[in-house]
Amino acid sequence: MADEERQSSGGAGEREGSVGRARVAIVDDRHEAPPGPRTVRQQPVREDVMPKEGMQLPGVPVDSLFDCTIIGAGPTGLFAAFYAGMREMSVKIIDSLGDLGGQVSALYPEKHIYDVGGFPAVKGKDLVAACVEQGLQFGPTVCLGERVQKLGRADDGTFVLQTDKHIHHSRTVIICAGVGAFTPRKLPNAPAIDDLEGRSVFYFVREPDVFRDQDLLIVGGGDSALDWALALEPLARSTTLIHRRDRWRAHEDTVNKVLESSVNVRTFHEVKDIQRANGRLTGVTIYDNRTQTETQLPVDRLLLCLGFIANIGPIRDWGLEMVDGGIAVDSTMATSIPGVYAAGDVARFPGKLHLIATGFGEAATAANHAKSFIDPQSRVFPGHSSEKSKEGQ
Repeated sequence: MADEERQSSGGAGEREGSVGRARVAIVDDRHEAPPGPRTVRQQPVREDVMPKEGMQLPGVPVDSLFDCTIIGAGPTGLFAAFYAGMREMSVKIIDSLGDLGGQVSALYPEKHIYDVGGFPAVKGKDLVAACVEQGLQFGPTVCLGERVQKLGRADDGTFVLQTDKHIHHSRTVIICAGVGAFTPRKLPNAPAIDDLEGRSVFYFVREPDVFRDQDLLIVGGGDSALDWALALEPLARSTTLIHRRDRWRAHEDTVNKVLESSVNVRTFHEVKDIQRANGRLTGVTIYDNRTQTETQLPVDRLLLCLGFIANIGPIRDWGLEMVDGGIAVDSTMATSIPGVYAAGDVARFPGKLHLIATGFGEAATAANHAKSFIDPQSRVFPGHSSEKSKEGQ
């Protein structure tokens, strides 16, 4: 989170985290960052949905006892589903959102991601599409629009997961919940703009064409703000970026590219007021926080990149050891509860890097050890996938 974003929150116990290149504030108060609206859909993904010859297991009814249940359907969770399927486990994926892709789909589907192996640059939505194709090829059962509220054990030692919709049963659990539920940080000390959100005021970009031929003002100093300044500059009629100081939290290369572009960059500037007419944004008053000098800008679209407030919610009450707002794991991705693993942004261990690329490795580690937990006679590492394909020839 950028320095000014931390100062504006004022929340007790607030910590910094990240979702890809989006920075978030992690809070402990579960009421501070409630989950947003979601569609509810529950469907087993059958073999013929993502056909891949010779690599499917039969779809499993949703009420069955599964070998592995994965909480979270982002890239990490989808890769965990792929690897667990490759280890011939029956797999269920549960996610609170209405679509696969998790926070990548929700926060930055149109942004380019540069730190995933094999992709010099890939849009979030395209990465998700590839992860979905890979993750569903073994036919896992997918339950969307469900939020896991409780995790406990049955008398036989298997796990019982209670969501807001159903009861699920599993031999092992892999938690890939990212940073949890998240809400965008609002402008501090600014007039109410809730009625303009989604029409003239935005916190992330799902459809870049909304900004075409518009006068755009972007507020923020992190990767999201500068990435979008570069991405939307060719579309917008004009693009202005303001930041309340002259220090940036974005990658140096991105900062240099923005400064060399046609984007009108104004440091030490903040939003003072907004103007509207007929239910739409028409202008924004900004001011220099050193001199208090005000400037009136014609603005059709306002993009606020001030970070997000995240909360892992009920996970905190599941009896897991928590560290720095996440779940403590060992080198096998095992949590303090035997049979429960964690991977991705929710996992915590010394030297942790919050990258999608590292989440993939953590997911594979968790899935392999989950297989060994179920079947102690199986090898933790069964060999490379290329060797498995040779066996089938």
